[in-house]
Amino acid sequence: MSPQDRLARELCAAVAHGAGPDELGEVISRAIRPHVGHDALRLVGTSPATGLGQGSFSFWHRYEPDLIGALVLHRYRNGDPCSPEVLARLPVPVAVVGPVGDPVGGARGCVTGEGGARELLAAHGVGCELRLLLRDSHGVWGVLGLLRTEGGRPFDVDDTRRAMRLVPALLMTLRTYVRAGPLAPSVPAMPAGTIVIGADHTSRAITPQAHAWLEQMRTPGRSSMTDEVADLFMIGLSIDTRLHTRDPRAWRPLICAPAAGFGRWMAIEGQPLDADGTGDVAVVIQAATGALLLPSFCDWYGITPRERRVVELLCAGAAPKQVARRLELSVHTVNDHLKAVFRKTGASGRDELTAALTG
Repeated sequence: MSPQDRLARELCAAVAHGAGPDELGEVISRAIRPHVGHDALRLVGTSPATGLGQGSFSFWHRYEPDLIGALVLHRYRNGDPCSPEVLARLPVPVAVVGPVGDPVGGARGCVTGEGGARELLAAHGVGCELRLLLRDSHGVWGVLGLLRTEGGRPFDVDDTRRAMRLVPALLMTLRTYVRAGPLAPSVPAMPAGTIVIGADHTSRAITPQAHAWLEQMRTPGRSSMTDEVADLFMIGLSIDTRLHTRDPRAWRPLICAPAAGFGRWMAIEGQPLDADGTGDVAVVIQAATGALLLPSFCDWYGITPRERRVVELLCAGAAPKQVARRLELSVHTVNDHLKAVFRKTGASGRDELTAALTG
């Protein structure tokens, strides 16, 4: 068994045993430290359907909240030389912010900090940060960030190469985490809630429904979403909304968080309250169902486009015979597609599957 296979088995076993986000952050950090030494870790998961943005879920270990907040605001005010968008354009999607240990020759994919990023890290006692985009032939699934404290050895080309070899194991860990959650919601749906974030990055208003959602997100054992982290998360989403309003090519400000973290799939979306994205932003939190849920759900469970179309019609109330007529397929083929979806999701049948997507 290769070192990467052993790493994947170790991490997936921790997920399967129901470790919470804080514990998983520590487990992931400990498991990959022999491969790439580091002092702090963040692993952010998403799906190709929604893009990276703020990510749909994350695991953290020893990243200080004030550093996270500083990085979020710096990205908005000064740009980010190693943003996910930048990494996605690199043939090797890995970069180092701050001094690079070996900048000569084969440091393909490595870039040094620009726009004050290096100074920002140093102000928080950080020497450099390695950022690795997690992607495969289907798209982007997340990002890994590793810190080394100031005064330590900077990340070098060998570190970036070893980090790249971790991608398959980390992708398997993210998929295992999502699929380990309940298929059908284990907590009731609540009315949508809204948080209004001003241009000064402060909360101007919050509805009682949004308060209820935030309390659910802070459930012990399910999430490490403290008040401080929740504030940074909402600020980051409002920043993404402003950026997307000005440039539609930027990541869409939509998060589809899996049921593994909160007991049901949750959609969080930023909506500008003016035409140019300079004023207030409304952050809407609601249960993810139907069209909000299906793209991410199909990504994580490996459901094909044809299987997805069958599921869409099924959730709209069509019987298999009607689905067959709409798609010009035989009923036998439709049933084969459904069996494949049941196998991939673990659903016992049509009722459980539709409950998972519409409940």
